[in-house]
Amino acid sequence: MTEGRPKLGWSDLAGARVGVWGFGREGMANLRKLRSLGVEPVLVDDSPAAAGEHVLATADGGLEALLRCEVVVKTPGISRYRPDAERLRNAGVVLAGGLGLWLQEADRDRVVCVTGTKGKSTTSAILGHLLTGLGYRAMVGGNIGAVPYDPEHAGGYDYWVIEVSSYQATDLASSPPVTAVTSLHPDHLPWHGDVERYYRDKLSACSQPGAELTVANGDSDLLRARAALLAPRVEWVSESGEPGATWLDPLGLPGRHNRRNALIARRVLCALGVAGADDDEALRAAAAGYQGLPSRLATIGEVAGVSFVDDSLSTNVLPTLAALDAFPGRRIALIVGGQDRGIDYAPLAEGVSLRESPTYVLTLPDSGQRISAAFAATGTRGAAFAGVTDCQDLDEAVAAAFGWARPDGIVLLSPAAPSFGRFRDYRDRAEAFARAMAACEGASR
Repeated sequence: MTEGRPKLGWSDLAGARVGVWGFGREGMANLRKLRSLGVEPVLVDDSPAAAGEHVLATADGGLEALLRCEVVVKTPGISRYRPDAERLRNAGVVLAGGLGLWLQEADRDRVVCVTGTKGKSTTSAILGHLLTGLGYRAMVGGNIGAVPYDPEHAGGYDYWVIEVSSYQATDLASSPPVTAVTSLHPDHLPWHGDVERYYRDKLSACSQPGAELTVANGDSDLLRARAALLAPRVEWVSESGEPGATWLDPLGLPGRHNRRNALIARRVLCALGVAGADDDEALRAAAAGYQGLPSRLATIGEVAGVSFVDDSLSTNVLPTLAALDAFPGRRIALIVGGQDRGIDYAPLAEGVSLRESPTYVLTLPDSGQRISAAFAATGTRGAAFAGVTDCQDLDEAVAAAFGWARPDGIVLLSPAAPSFGRFRDYRDRAEAFARAMAACEGASR
């Protein structure tokens, strides 16, 4: 499990020849951390024009510069399975990730790593909110929030809640005693190469040296079948757990999947020995004031009786089906599609087609035609299924969705695909959705 994963901490890099490979949020934190250690690294990026520093291009002298380093700290987006990454390793260069370097030297008894195909951001945010409400200083970081080793975020914390992506998981040579995994579903196949490697990489965050307990989604057959990839002890949490519990009501999260996310968060707090985690009244008080994540099942407005729900963070089939499940009995115009990563959309077609309430699907490029083909190939059709329409862009899809959803339905943007190619990121897609809603409002006057 730890083969090829360096058991190095940040302090081990002082005095070494180090390269920083890749920029963005985590890459800049890597640079600041190294400079705080007195290390001036070689800077390399695939697209250096966007980095804002004197940076070499990977394909134009950058790789050769990295080959002269002892350690290269790469950003998560650079796959360790790329041929140039393999060339570095074959040359004896140590490939490391910032999160793995930090975790080697952290007080892991006060760290929890949260991973999962979907649900990890919400679960991490709930954990941070509950810890704060119970009177602790908590950093929520990693794939969400702050980078825990960034000098700009230095400060005393009682606990660290670290969301770990599948990319980051491959850099970890240790695990904290308590980890959590919220879901498992095929994703990020171009980075990992194939689905089984993705599963192994994702779950490796739960099973490195030091791991003792994984709090896991007990409703996932895929996870249960891969329990051997989790920590030595596993506590399974189901959405039907704690029947009648009201402590999580103040969180205000829609959907059964979010109920399970909250229950996973509570079991993690109990496993960490956090005072108040086993007290319903204390936890209910701590849950008050929670604000849901932007673009995660967020109702952004209502036009002529139609609700507009932004779930732009949905980049996979699993959260899109969960989003539909969060609005039982409601008439929904579902907007799906985006960057095509080659994932199987048959489960989406099957789930949507069998929904008992009226559902109309509008697809977006670039994966839109594959999504509509998946619906065409699905033989089962529920009486409430209203069909599929391919749209050229988000504006067209929103206008058509609004027209169909009137007078009391929902326009749900839950794309089951990343935003890249047509938008800068999920935030840019969410802003475009809000503008399209505003255009519907203007047209309906």
